[in-house]
Amino acid sequence: MTRRLLLVDDEPGVREAVRAYLEDSGFLVQVARDAREGWEMVQTLTPDLVISDVMMPYSNGYQFLEQLRADPRFHGLPVVFLTARGMTKDRILGYQAGCDAYLAKPFDPEELVAIVQNLLQRRNLGIEGIDEASGLAEMARQVAEIRAWISQRQGASLNVTTTPVAIDFTPREQSVLDLVVEGLMNKEIAHRLDTSIRNVEKYVSRLFNKTGTSSRTELVRYALEHGLTLHPPQ
Repeated sequence: MTRRLLLVDDEPGVREAVRAYLEDSGFLVQVARDAREGWEMVQTLTPDLVISDVMMPYSNGYQFLEQLRADPRFHGLPVVFLTARGMTKDRILGYQAGCDAYLAKPFDPEELVAIVQNLLQRRNLGIEGIDEASGLAEMARQVAEIRAWISQRQGASLNVTTTPVAIDFTPREQSVLDLVVEGLMNKEIAHRLDTSIRNVEKYVSRLFNKTGTSSRTELVRYALEHGLTLHPPQ
């Protein structure tokens, strides 16, 4: 699957040159002219990695990184700093702020690609390994609760009063919701929809926001009670 990168740099020449090289290396690259635009884009694009300049108008790279790290959605998002400031103290400041790599301009684009590939590989292992393992028990508990609740409803022929509500789901959000209601975990949903676990997590988060729920169990109950699933369990 093509990895999506967000490049944030206020210099058009650097921005386009780096973008072209990364795209030639097989990445899908979106660009932002400053940290303010970058913050808006990172929330809608959900990139796999961010490459950011440090010295920019409105908000510098350190402030942008602090904003990312303060948001739970982007706490583990890899960030690479590109900057003309190559002093040791500047690099230390960057690492202390939470960046994953620091390249001083001018830099070798092949080195940038190697760093990006390495960080993405590490992130992929983290998402499918350490990060997932840390939350696996809670997700499994919620899925078990969902399945038990549905089984109880089926076995006792419970009649849930449906109060329809109108929520504008995208087709993919609706598909993810239907599969969550079936009691599938993120890996199973990703396999069923031929997408990544990270994308499934993104859609589940959107479903929480749109329904005002905060867990899979709450989401399933809300969906069934308000007629939001296209394939309710029989």
